[in-house]
Amino acid sequence: MKKLDWNGIYPAVLTPFTANGDIDYDMFAKNTEAQIAAGIHGIIIAGSLGDAAVLETEEKFELLSYAVELVGGRVPVILNIAENTTRNAVSFALKAKELGADGLMLLPPMRYRADDREVVEYFKSVAVATDLPILIYNNPVDYGTLVSLDMFEEMESCPTIQAVKESTRDLANVTRMKNRFGDRYKVLGGVDTICLETLFLGADGLVAGLVDAFPNETVALYNYSKSGDIDKAVEIYRWFMPLLELDIHPKLIQYIKLAATAEGISTPHVRAPRLPLIGEEADRINKIIADGIATRPKLS
Repeated sequence: MKKLDWNGIYPAVLTPFTANGDIDYDMFAKNTEAQIAAGIHGIIIAGSLGDAAVLETEEKFELLSYAVELVGGRVPVILNIAENTTRNAVSFALKAKELGADGLMLLPPMRYRADDREVVEYFKSVAVATDLPILIYNNPVDYGTLVSLDMFEEMESCPTIQAVKESTRDLANVTRMKNRFGDRYKVLGGVDTICLETLFLGADGLVAGLVDAFPNETVALYNYSKSGDIDKAVEIYRWFMPLLELDIHPKLIQYIKLAATAEGISTPHVRAPRLPLIGEEADRINKIIADGIATRPKLS
């Protein structure tokens, strides 16, 4: 069984598109190289921010194959699983292993609002089908399913379930997880607007969004927080906040793609039903991005 470190910054990377809606592999490579150069610790592909909802299954596997070859073992490559049925989730996990994924991020069943017993059984079915390390995505705000501490206790016997993307938006949950399980589960903060608080409370890392546009600043924030240089971490965080708030909106994909495009490491294109921003909204978001770039802190 593989075991990932699950410490540090794991970008939920964008899936750039060309103007005609195809995956822009050249821009994906450019963004990925920028992430690695900044010192991130792994990448998560085909997540919510990576347009999972509009990628065909085969496209996800093609993107995984491309990413594995591109990265060449420099950092772990994690594939997101967001399926409707247990059978499909297991098949997805097996194919991911075959194509060279280093780990999986696993959402609860999509569409059907499963109860606690059903969610645990779903997670366990994937966990016993593969030796790939698994990061459970706990996001009741956006996906309607809370993975409770009691549910994590039921999964303690599954060695492949190793970490949680903590997106409940309840900061106390970091401490609850650590108090109940110690180091059994690594905890990665999953909400950009409380990322520094999450780290200060003992989270092991972050699954980040605005890192897609600002990898150097995100890694610096993490490094300062872990080294105890609180003043420098807070300085970056206060600058970052207007940009980080782009992550907690239904149009986060449009917003963050615009930010990364302004930095030269993405395209702005989206697939319908998402549409490009227009009017006041476009002006407002582009101003937030431009103001952030103009006032960015100097990093040592």
